[in-house]
Amino acid sequence: MLARSIDTKSDTEVTTESTRSPSSIGDYKITGRDSLVFLVDASKEMFIKGEDGEPSNFDMTMQVVRTVYTSKIISSDKDLVALVFYGTEESKNPRNSFKHVYVYHDLSEPGAKRVQEVDALRGEKGAKLAAETIGSGETSLGDALWCCANLYSDIKLRLSHKRLMIFTCRDEPHGGDSVKDRQARTKASDLKETGVVIDLMHLMKPGGFDISLFFCDIVSPPEDESELGLQLQPSDKLEDLLKRVRAKELKKRALARLNLCLGEGINVAVGIYATAVAARKPGSIKLYRETNEPVRSKTRTFHTQTGSLLLPSEIKKAQYYGGKEIVMERDEVDAIKKFDDPGLFLIGFKPMEKLKLHHHIRPAVFLYPEEDEVKGSSCLFSALLKKCSERNVFALCRFISRRNYPPRFVALLPQNEELDEGKVQITPPGFNVIYLPFADDFRTLDPPQFPSASQTQVDKMKEIVSKLRFKYRSEGFENPVIQQHFRNLEALALDMMAPEEIEDLIMPKVDQIDQRLGPLVQEFKDLVYPAYYNPESKPAAKRKTGGAEKKPKVELTEDELKAHVQNNTLVKLTVPVLKDACKQFGVRTTGTKKQELIDALIARKSSS
Repeated sequence: MLARSIDTKSDTEVTTESTRSPSSIGDYKITGRDSLVFLVDASKEMFIKGEDGEPSNFDMTMQVVRTVYTSKIISSDKDLVALVFYGTEESKNPRNSFKHVYVYHDLSEPGAKRVQEVDALRGEKGAKLAAETIGSGETSLGDALWCCANLYSDIKLRLSHKRLMIFTCRDEPHGGDSVKDRQARTKASDLKETGVVIDLMHLMKPGGFDISLFFCDIVSPPEDESELGLQLQPSDKLEDLLKRVRAKELKKRALARLNLCLGEGINVAVGIYATAVAARKPGSIKLYRETNEPVRSKTRTFHTQTGSLLLPSEIKKAQYYGGKEIVMERDEVDAIKKFDDPGLFLIGFKPMEKLKLHHHIRPAVFLYPEEDEVKGSSCLFSALLKKCSERNVFALCRFISRRNYPPRFVALLPQNEELDEGKVQITPPGFNVIYLPFADDFRTLDPPQFPSASQTQVDKMKEIVSKLRFKYRSEGFENPVIQQHFRNLEALALDMMAPEEIEDLIMPKVDQIDQRLGPLVQEFKDLVYPAYYNPESKPAAKRKTGGAEKKPKVELTEDELKAHVQNNTLVKLTVPVLKDACKQFGVRTTGTKKQELIDALIARKSSS
């Protein structure tokens, strides 16, 4: 787990890392910062515009780079990103060791200035600026890869993932020069040995792009079976290129790595992944008003009577039960909380129709095998997934996600792999983990009774519903509040005159709805409402029959207080009643919480 501490007197950031035992939270791996290098071809072929005024390959690439920059700033601003051009006329790199390689941005955190500099390279003006700044010259992909290796070696931070993306429309960058081809293959092999993953984002060119001529020896193989491999078809649209970059750039991180126990001695290593997480606006950061530096808050615990500082070892926990205070050590509390070691334990299988919609009580997570943890996990996992899908059943399991977490019953719902037309994975193969409710979670409802609708009214509503049907996709609707928030931040950071307008996609399209329904709405109103009723009119306000009666003040007598103390029923009194009792009997309290007021009254009774 990564922990950061920021000194309030300077802007120095200290980063420390630690690992936990596998039995605690399921074998979390040491994490660090992600890094991504964009290696972009700057040859003249990249600046040729497409048919019908479509943007050039260079312009599409700059749009992708800008999108990744802005998404990194929002989601993970500590990641490192670099932009390097090869095949340039000008040269700019550390120590100027390589010709025709231009490091536009070194490996560092993305910021507003970098976004502005990438924006300057877009469009016709951007193409002219690129021709003046970097130009187009000879190509040596081996030197470019060597320069990228130096960028990685200069970074002193711990990097968890190192990825390099090559954007080009030339399948033979050296024009058949065998010496340069061999140098590039050697350097690519050296990079892959140091843990750098090389991906190819090849773009459309006349005559097609043949990967087998050169780049099949440059790119890295898929890291696992779920990893999107090398695409044979080049990208000719911005949406397709963005989709491929996002599929590669977003690194899958497991929430936990656990064992799925299928029986005695049969364990499958699996990873728990969150496929959808609610997006929220980032929290505010407190700054010191004199210097605008981030401040760090620290919590300390003091004794209520002596005022002395308490150490963690001096703090105990207590639970009131039967009127007695039960004091426990921290180790005892942890032992009480522990039910079993983290993991999944198979109980059995049930038909799919036994799983109801109302059983879905919280967001599901995704289960995928971890071959690196236990050899053979992928094979056994695939066999289980295949049989569950064929027999239309789900697996019922007991699930403990972390140490000291309570057990849950979950349903493992099989999910088969789906690919789109471009052979890009839409749905990964695996199990959706559906959290099931306990018997205590079900509620008995007593809904109010309303008159039933007639069959004519039901049929008319069926017509309305059928007219308003559409194919819903959650990824097609963005949260307008979050989008507006980041547009405002972007406008402030980039010195824009006004924030970019957003389209509120969750607002109903009234005109389109009216056009689809036609006279059906009025017909339904005539069937449901009486002739004199206007549903758009406001209901008449109810007249008050009299002022609200003020509740009488409850006072306790001395005998009633003694009876409450003896019977341990002070907890049934409200906080205002306890406060009034303390004032009435002259009891001094150290706080305003209910337990503190009860302790003060009990102490007064004991002393008297």
